Amino acid sequence: MNPTLSELEARAARKKAAFGGDAHIVCDNLVRIYKTEGVEVVALQGLDLVIDKGELVAIVGASGSGKSTLLNVLSGLDVPTAGVARVAGMDLLSMSPKDRLRYRRSVVGFIWQQTARNLLPYLTARENVELPMKLAGGARKGRAMELLELLGVDYCAGRKIPEISGGEQQRVAIAVALANSPQLILADEPTGELDSETSELVFQALRTANRELGVTVVIVTHDPLVSEQVDRTVGIRDGRTSSETLRREDAEGQIIAEEYAVLDRVGRLQLPRDFMNALHMERRVRLELESDHIGVWPAREEPSND
Repeated sequence: MNPTLSELEARAARKKAAFGGDAHIVCDNLVRIYKTEGVEVVALQGLDLVIDKGELVAIVGASGSGKSTLLNVLSGLDVPTAGVARVAGMDLLSMSPKDRLRYRRSVVGFIWQQTARNLLPYLTARENVELPMKLAGGARKGRAMELLELLGVDYCAGRKIPEISGGEQQRVAIAVALANSPQLILADEPTGELDSETSELVFQALRTANRELGVTVVIVTHDPLVSEQVDRTVGIRDGRTSSETLRREDAEGQIIAEEYAVLDRVGRLQLPRDFMNALHMERRVRLELESDHIGVWPAREEPSND
């Protein structure tokens, strides 16, 4: 029996579940446009992203892909042009300047690639960790040492920053980012200036913070090898999420990594460039719906009029 007009109207009026639900981070059709000297640059072109609370995620992409813009938006340093950006239930588009400052102080912690932006050289490691707590008016005696110990750099507590190594500085920077018990840690190329062995120690510290404190960690990098350090890697290309790699452990204890293309809310996906180049796919493709998959083929060559 066909539904009546009133039944159809009632269905349409029902509130649909919001995209991302109660996820910790939700970006829905996120757009960021920069205007400089009359030129518009669209850094984010309708990006969709969902990250659950307590996840450890890497965002990877080439230079200019939009990953740094996304990081600036999530950190509260930049305001999106359109769309939805929500962290811990807070709408980043509608925040007042006062709310945005409070958000950066208490909800999110940030780790820059350059240690000079994370730490004050004339303070000791412990004093650097204590500083954000004092600024927020909630310093707790002993917390700085607890964090340094958790991250394996408690022996650096009394040393000033120039007296410790680059890897130690980054682990102290993680402790600084954790000082005010944030819900989210954002790391911008945290191992970009470190060797592989030292980088492993920094990632170990981030995993420890994620596991022991339950904080959500998002790492932005251009290094695809970072995917081996996290459970989920999100690829960004041309201002949109293009792929996801999920890592899991099989029954024999082996780590299996599976890569997926990301299908956004309107049905768009980005085919890997290698695939398109191999099959000479340009401008348009043919699609066919099969019983359990969708086939994608290069467009048929049009007959010549010669």
